[in-house]
Amino acid sequence: MEWNMLIFPICFFLFQYKTDKEGSVMGVTITRSAMLSHCRALTAACSYTEGEVVVCVLDFKREVGLWHAVLTAMLNGMHSIFIPYALMKTNPASWMQMITKYKASLAVVKSRDLHWGLLATRDHRDINLSSLRMLLVADGANPWSLSSCDQFMAVFQSKGLRADAVCPCAASSEVLTVSFRRPGRSGANATGRGILSMQGLSFGVVRVDQENSLTSLTLQDCGHVMPGAAMVVVKMEGPPYLCKTDEVGEICVGSASGGAHYWGLKGMSNATFRVQPLLPSGDAMSAETEFIRSGLLGFLGPGGLVFVCGSRDGLMTVTGRKHNTDDIIATVLAVEPMKFIYRGRIAVFSIRVLRDERICVIAEQRPDCSEEESFQWMSRVLQAVDSIHQVGIYCLALVPPNSLPKTPLGGIHLSETRRRFMEGSLHPANVLMCPHTCVTNLPKPREVHQDIGPASVMVGNIVQGNRLAAAQGRELRFGDDEANPANKYRYISEILQWRAQRTSDHVLFTLLGAKGTPTGTLSCAQLHKRAERVACTLVERGRINSGDHVALIYPPGLDLVCAFYGCLYVGAVPVTIRPPHPQNLPTTLPTVRMIVDVSKASVILSNANVIKLLKSKEAGSVMDVRAWPPTLDTDDMAKKKLSSFYRAPTAEMLAYLDFSVSTTGMLAGIKMSHAATTALCRSMKQACELYPSRHVALCLDPYCGLGFSLWCLSSVYSGHHSILIPPSEVEVNPAVWLSIVSQYKVRDTFCSYGVMELCTKGLATSVGLLKQRGLNLACVRTCVVVAEERPRVHLSTSFSKLFSGLGLSPRAVSTSFGCRINVAICLQGASSPDPSTVYVDLRALRNDRVTLVERGAPHSLCLTESGKLLPGVKVIIANPDTKGQCGDSHLGEIWVQAPHNASGYFTLYGDDPAGAGAASVDHFNSRLVTGTTGEAYARTGYLGFLRRTESVQSDGELHDAVFVVGALEETVVLRGMRYHPIDIENTVMRCHQKIAECAVFTWTNLLVVVVELEGTESEALDLVPLVTSSVLEEHQLIVGVVVVVDPGVVPINSRGEKQRMHLRDGFLADQLDPIYVAYNM
Repeated sequence: MEWNMLIFPICFFLFQYKTDKEGSVMGVTITRSAMLSHCRALTAACSYTEGEVVVCVLDFKREVGLWHAVLTAMLNGMHSIFIPYALMKTNPASWMQMITKYKASLAVVKSRDLHWGLLATRDHRDINLSSLRMLLVADGANPWSLSSCDQFMAVFQSKGLRADAVCPCAASSEVLTVSFRRPGRSGANATGRGILSMQGLSFGVVRVDQENSLTSLTLQDCGHVMPGAAMVVVKMEGPPYLCKTDEVGEICVGSASGGAHYWGLKGMSNATFRVQPLLPSGDAMSAETEFIRSGLLGFLGPGGLVFVCGSRDGLMTVTGRKHNTDDIIATVLAVEPMKFIYRGRIAVFSIRVLRDERICVIAEQRPDCSEEESFQWMSRVLQAVDSIHQVGIYCLALVPPNSLPKTPLGGIHLSETRRRFMEGSLHPANVLMCPHTCVTNLPKPREVHQDIGPASVMVGNIVQGNRLAAAQGRELRFGDDEANPANKYRYISEILQWRAQRTSDHVLFTLLGAKGTPTGTLSCAQLHKRAERVACTLVERGRINSGDHVALIYPPGLDLVCAFYGCLYVGAVPVTIRPPHPQNLPTTLPTVRMIVDVSKASVILSNANVIKLLKSKEAGSVMDVRAWPPTLDTDDMAKKKLSSFYRAPTAEMLAYLDFSVSTTGMLAGIKMSHAATTALCRSMKQACELYPSRHVALCLDPYCGLGFSLWCLSSVYSGHHSILIPPSEVEVNPAVWLSIVSQYKVRDTFCSYGVMELCTKGLATSVGLLKQRGLNLACVRTCVVVAEERPRVHLSTSFSKLFSGLGLSPRAVSTSFGCRINVAICLQGASSPDPSTVYVDLRALRNDRVTLVERGAPHSLCLTESGKLLPGVKVIIANPDTKGQCGDSHLGEIWVQAPHNASGYFTLYGDDPAGAGAASVDHFNSRLVTGTTGEAYARTGYLGFLRRTESVQSDGELHDAVFVVGALEETVVLRGMRYHPIDIENTVMRCHQKIAECAVFTWTNLLVVVVELEGTESEALDLVPLVTSSVLEEHQLIVGVVVVVDPGVVPINSRGEKQRMHLRDGFLADQLDPIYVAYNM
């Protein structure tokens, strides 16, 4: 609290500024008449006379120090001696020396000054306190001032201090002096003490306890009410009903010497300064007298003695019981304070988490304490608080000495400490979170009823009028144009041969570098000839037979495309593999080797640089380089023509293998037949209206999924011009992709979330410069993000807003969706309706229900549809456990039926029924147990739902939007509910600005949160309470472990997806090299 004396010509004498527990500053106005009345009351109560000497240790600009040592002393002509706080720090006994020197009869101190005076034992010899008739203890309302008073009296009684001179006082900013013990009084009801049960006080009642009990609190009185004032005790909450004699309530005083109102806060002023106490009947006690709330909690004892046991600002209500911060501080200080706590500096406050208050204890630790000793002390504090107060501490933190914010006189600035704690700028040295033990109001776990079958669910949906979740794309058309090779040939290799003959000079591919200049082009004839050379090399040097598997290990470029078609020309099965990273061989090389081994590759095709890397000394330190299959360098090929081209006997035979590592860390390879390959290309051509005159810009990795299909297959089938931009070039020059789109006036472009994030972060401050250079994105009709996950709404929106100044239309940005079993299920077509967005209730989603809410509603989650269903694709939503069809209002697994579905899984064990065969039957040939049980579907492994919109498709039908929520195998099932990691991670990312990235997973039923700290190590422990509280508040989940690591530790694959299971394996193997690991109790 700060005082600022302002002289007003009319009625106000001064403003007294106070700070509440939340840190809000309010000004209490005090009139001239009220201040004069208060000084006269103090004069009468203290029997002040002219010429008396008063020694004041308190701040003379505020509160008790101002009232007694300045105003009342001036009124009575007294001599005031002030002891600066700086002198008290160097000489704690200076105030007693002044009493001895000037034979002072009055002293105004706090209990801390008594305690410091006791410690200055070497200065006690010449002290004489016999002249002292009143020792006013200004913080006598603190329940724990009793021990200081008793100890001081015991030591200095031999120095002339009289027992009736110690006068505890209770005061507040609103009432001024509430009460104080009169000096010189003795006999019955002059003083009083009460040994009370702290458990009773926590329930708001007065109960006598046994002396020396651990759970008892001994209170001393604060004297009687001031002359001319009346006092009542009212209920702390609700209407101001009078308390019973054994109830604890808020002390209210009716007096002419109190504050007038809060400056500029009329509503709060009426509730504080205009209180009418109510009788149990509801009638006002007195219509004439208005009382002022003091903010002090207590009760009236025998003989009208006032007992104060806490303050409203220091009150913490935990699970319905009330605890006082001073009581908690006293208990903490009782646990070996001299060994661990620096100068007894402790802050206790509460924060509201999950609809209840949680107690936080922050203490400054001594500089010589080790981490182990600190945690042992914290454990003992937890036990002490639990046994004495029967309440759990939510957070116990130790900070370096002198690091807590201070008040002008050196005390702990509580509201500022609380603010820094909540915003994560306190920088603790040790933290112990205890959410498991103190959070007892978690929602009940979900109970799943196993006796309800899928047929009952289906009937229930029909009865309720819910539409069964099913949707279908447009019909896949086969045109009548015989000149179109798509209508004549069923193999992609035959279409390339046809184009090489008919449109030999038509450019299919252009590869661009970081500077935006072409580094290579391929026309139809050039691609055909280079593919022939690869085919001849495979036959002559590789001794490849039809059906053999060939590993293609190339950087993104044209060589990969040529090698792919060279394999098809001789009937080999190509397997595209990302080359290992030269700077990260220990991590990337084993993955390459695993795919080569699992795919049973007979030969490796690559260029000279990659082959040199595979056989280098650095690679040899990771694995045996002699174990590679034969390697063929396609940089060194003879110019030969193939005598005959292979044609598979049936289009259902295997065309290529598509290998990738899923986000759960599982290496999965799928088989794509020739028929599925051409059906995929035909479906994309029809949806995106791809023709030879089109230019399509691709900024994707070309190794798996839809990225591979667009890079290697689509141009050959449709004849359009593909502009290839490796994502690694965007890392060098973030503007290269958008510059090329503008330069070539590209209407359709595809990218990954990784590329979009690079552009958003790298070009955030360069949009104006790009506009000056003439970059224009108004030509873009569709900008599709190729993804196998829930659309990242925030990133897409940020990208659209950032580049809207360059002409990019917000409706152009959309998302595709594909997965292992079908690489392209949804894709934003050229004539499709705008992507729709819905807001769903996150709590309902955890229970596999879809409830639409308004934007901005509590617990709302924004979801954007994942593009439009491709032609020929049919989708249903099924329960992943019962295999029953879901309604529109339920979350379920997305099942798909399409001609371009993959044929099945390929693993090391081939078609072993116990291996890939069994998995293929379940994932690629699943059937509903209700409804259309005769149709076979492929299971995507992703949870989602369908929602019929009001948009009309090109065929006149209402549009069914597909919303992807998350991967089924990544979901976290805790307390019977299904959580999606991305939702928890988004919460964590929002809680502190220094969190660069995060990931979550489970370990032995504990939720583990890994956060990357983008700051100094001293800020690491700030994240632990914020992460724990944020997840608890938004998701009702208790975080078991918080791991703080350096940036770049969370593994992310080429598609920008987090590899959470890889991270989990690294955590269990103790390979993360964390900055700090917090195990919450």
